[in-house]
Amino acid sequence: MPKEAKKSGGYSAEQISVLEGLEPVRKRPGMYIGSTGPEGLHHLIWEVMDNSFDEVMAGHANEIVLTLNADDTVSVFDNGRGIPVDIHKQYKTSALELVLTKLHAGGKFGGEESGYKISGGLHGVGVSVVNALSDWLEARVERDGGEWVQEYERGKPKFKVKQIGKSKNHGTTISFKADPTIFTTTTFDIKYILDHLRQQCYLSKGVKVTVVDARQKASPAVYGFYFEGGVASYVRHLNHSKQVKHENLFYVERELDKVVVEIGVQYTDDYKETVFAFANNIFNPEGGTHVMGFRAALTRVLNNYARNKGFIKEKDDNLSGEDVREGLTAVISVKVREPQFEGQTKAKLGNPEVRGATETVMGDALTTFLEEHPRDAEAILGKCILAQRARAAARAARDTVIRKGALEGLTLPGKLADCASRDPKSSELFIVEGDSAGGSAKQGRNRDTQAILPLRGKILNVERARLDKMIANNEIKNLIIALGTGIGESMDLSKLRYDRIVIMTDADVDGAHIRTLLLTLFYRYFTELIVQGHVYIAQPPLYRVQMGKEARYAFSDEEKDKTVAEMLKLKEERNKKKDEGKKSKPKDAGRGTNDEEPEVPEGEAEEGVTKVGGISISRYKGLGEMNPEQLWETTMDPASRIMKRVTISDAAEADETFDILMGSDVAPRKRFIQTHAKKATIDV
Repeated sequence: MPKEAKKSGGYSAEQISVLEGLEPVRKRPGMYIGSTGPEGLHHLIWEVMDNSFDEVMAGHANEIVLTLNADDTVSVFDNGRGIPVDIHKQYKTSALELVLTKLHAGGKFGGEESGYKISGGLHGVGVSVVNALSDWLEARVERDGGEWVQEYERGKPKFKVKQIGKSKNHGTTISFKADPTIFTTTTFDIKYILDHLRQQCYLSKGVKVTVVDARQKASPAVYGFYFEGGVASYVRHLNHSKQVKHENLFYVERELDKVVVEIGVQYTDDYKETVFAFANNIFNPEGGTHVMGFRAALTRVLNNYARNKGFIKEKDDNLSGEDVREGLTAVISVKVREPQFEGQTKAKLGNPEVRGATETVMGDALTTFLEEHPRDAEAILGKCILAQRARAAARAARDTVIRKGALEGLTLPGKLADCASRDPKSSELFIVEGDSAGGSAKQGRNRDTQAILPLRGKILNVERARLDKMIANNEIKNLIIALGTGIGESMDLSKLRYDRIVIMTDADVDGAHIRTLLLTLFYRYFTELIVQGHVYIAQPPLYRVQMGKEARYAFSDEEKDKTVAEMLKLKEERNKKKDEGKKSKPKDAGRGTNDEEPEVPEGEAEEGVTKVGGISISRYKGLGEMNPEQLWETTMDPASRIMKRVTISDAAEADETFDILMGSDVAPRKRFIQTHAKKATIDV
């Protein structure tokens, strides 16, 4: 071996490996579908469904059928053109096999001459990735008077594409079974699927989508979606539990400069803005150029109309963007031939031409709408002007908090027991219910990295409060100052003082209420903290199970029952060994020792304590019932604690849930409680 190779530790060309075909996908599945958990599993369905919706957007399909089978296989059918099956001139193989076995192969890269002018898939890794990560996949194509089929096993063809008969129909059916050696679960969540497909149907009006859940032992459950109204129907769905300010919903659909713009708008009595933006049916949570164009047109047109009709006098200030967006519910959907997304997640649209097209379409249509619907215009402007009047007080209050929220130690709230570390990455803030629990947490914590902020009582419900009223609440003000990020438009996440914000409340009804109030605050005013994974919920134990000197903690009723059973079995084994030892020892052997565990006496139980077979079971209802050592050991010690990270998987559903549970309208909340009453665990 050359000397150079020895100096390099034996690292040479022999150590360089090349992954062929679909091997990279099986080697690093997370790079292609995000994870191998439930989200990644469902992503397989989305990839296949996206191809079907691309056929819909191209005008070649109007029906899609998804079937979930009892053996965890999935079938997706669309009545589009069918994947081509003829031989590709360059690769000398069927186009069907090429699409299913080659990364970056598809009909979406050729611009005007390609099979698709508008598409959600850009990288050509969709259905081939599904094939690579499936234990088995079958592609069945009907087109040109025939029916063709090909099967695959973990991405490799079992035989060449073959014709199995004649057919007058057209379309594609992809059936697959996820590989159980790759995914942590292969069981699909029907609710998750229905929520996703409902949204896609709103964005693709006129398509009929049927979902058949054939996993039931009885007759299959069948769900159907069909919306003629497009995003207008979506806006009505988002506002169905809200009080709307005007009867006629604003809606426009128009193509300009090869960009199809579709927008639906309606105002409600909320104080927040609800906007969902999509490009080629892909959700853009961070917005992009289409949202910028929409906002610019909205502010300009409403100000022009307000001045022309005398709603705003010459001396008055213009309505700000913040004013005209309060209470707004809008869905913005654009179809672009060559979309440019910022980042692999497609969270933000970057096409500069889309801003101009969206602004022009929105501006022209909204001007006409306001002139044709004067009563609706009056209601919209009344809402905006009311927001403007409240703006000054809210901004003054917010600026006061921001000034007081600087990071110098003297300005931090007195109730905050801060940690010694000034490195946010190693620091965490525990928001604790009550002074009693706060005292235990302060004594039991790691002072270097853990800060404690006790709350006194229940904070304000911010769902129905403006920013000025919200900041007047001392508990909320202390929390904002402790976080260090500011609030509202001036919020700066880079100034966050703690990487983990942990909500730690009692395991009773009041504790659950306080936790809900805090989650409402974070969701409405600190959404990015949740999106970036900074918000957690502590999981204190519900029970302490003790036998003699041995004590264990249980975090659920099931775990408690299991622990009691294990201890009873252990006690039985010890008693058995003890009896055997007595038989084998002389009568006076072992006198003077005290090595037996004390028995918990049977008898009248203390309050909150039950006894089973000499085992004492204590039910914790409050954090204050635990001493500092127990609180540290069970709930705060990073080595042994259990915490739940708060995430947002569906922004629209989360928004609706908070509005139902925390809003002022009682009827939707009553229906929610009645619907979910049987799922509730009531602690009497």
